[in-house]
Amino acid sequence: MTIVWTNIVFSIAAFVILYFLLSKFAFSKLFGIMEKRRELVMQQMNEAANTREQAVAYVEEQKQALQQARQEAQQIIQQSQATSADQADRLMEQAKIEAERLKQDAVRDIDNEKNKAVEALRSELGTASVRIASKLLEKEVKVDGEQEKLVDQYLKEVGGRS
Repeated sequence: MTIVWTNIVFSIAAFVILYFLLSKFAFSKLFGIMEKRRELVMQQMNEAANTREQAVAYVEEQKQALQQARQEAQQIIQQSQATSADQADRLMEQAKIEAERLKQDAVRDIDNEKNKAVEALRSELGTASVRIASKLLEKEVKVDGEQEKLVDQYLKEVGGRS
């Protein structure tokens, strides 16, 4: 195996010319594209970091809003419980007042009926007394025992009606 120095020199010269042409025409554009790509990647990474920060901030806002909504819901529940308890108390008080009024009406009605019954009894008793007196006056009384029999008989008649 022999080393051909001319081939090596031509290869090195071709490599140097190729490198010079590539650096003059291709490398600058290639490095420019790579730099643009690097800048694009950095920009996308920055945007992703900003988006992540915004997402974290949004999640925190949502957590706070959810917590506030829970607190408001709890307050509404407590207010509705207090309102329903107050309403129940008012209804109970109204029911007590209505029951007392009905009781007083019933007592008044009972007293009225009792007074009517007493008046009717007095009226009937007065009528009965007049009848007894008229029967006593009509009948001739000779013995005191017959008067008692007559009164007893009339009281039996009056007692049988009621």
